[in-house]
Amino acid sequence: MKTYTLEELTDKHIGKKGTPKRDKFDKQLELDVLAHTMKEIRKAKHLTQGELGELVGVKKAQISKIENNLTDARFETILRIFRALNAKLSFRVEVDDKAFIIG
Repeated sequence: MKTYTLEELTDKHIGKKGTPKRDKFDKQLELDVLAHTMKEIRKAKHLTQGELGELVGVKKAQISKIENNLTDARFETILRIFRALNAKLSFRVEVDDKAFIIG
C-alpha cells in the first residue's frame, strides 16, 4: 500500500502552491488554526466569549464570529484578543528569501 504525504494529497486535490485555489485554501487553513488556537486559550483560561469580549472591548458575537472564522477581523482586534489572553504572538515574514520574526 502506497502512502502519501499531506503535501502530496493537497497538491493533488486542491492544487499546487501558487495556484489561486491553493492560495485560498492555505489562507483559510491559517485563519482556521489561528481561530482554533484563540478559542482553546480562552477555554483554558476559563473565560466565556462574553468575558473575553469585555476585556477586548467587543461584543460576545464578535468573539464568536472570530473563533468560528465567520468574519474578517481587523488585525488590531486579533492582537487585542491575544493580549487580553496574555498570549505572546509572533509572526514570520519572508521577503526575497529573507526571514523576519516579529514579536
